[in-house]
Amino acid sequence: MLVVHVHVNVKPEAVEAFREATLENASQSMMEPGVARFDVVQEMDDPRRFVLVEAYRRPEDAARHKETAHYQAWRDRVADMMAEPRKSTRYNSVFPSETEWG
Repeated sequence: MLVVHVHVNVKPEAVEAFREATLENASQSMMEPGVARFDVVQEMDDPRRFVLVEAYRRPEDAARHKETAHYQAWRDRVADMMAEPRKSTRYNSVFPSETEWG
C-alpha cells in the first residue's frame, strides 16, 4: 500500500470553492479500482489548510490516478485557489495490513 499526504494551503476567498472541487474529485477517485481510501481533512484552527490522504493498492495506481479526467479537471480547477504550491509526502503503509484495507 502506498499512502500519500497532500498538503494544501488555500487562499481565504477560495476555501469553499476548493472544498467543493476537492470533494467532487475525492468521490470520483473512490471509484477507481486501485484506490483504497481518499480522505479529505480540513484543519480546525486554520480552515485554509487541507490534507488529502490518498491510499493506493499499488504505486502504479497512484500514477494511474493522475491520468484520470476527474483528477486533471480538479488540478486545473484548483490551481489558482492555492496560496502556495501543494506538497505531497509518500508513505509505505505499516498498519493496517493490505488485506485489512478492504
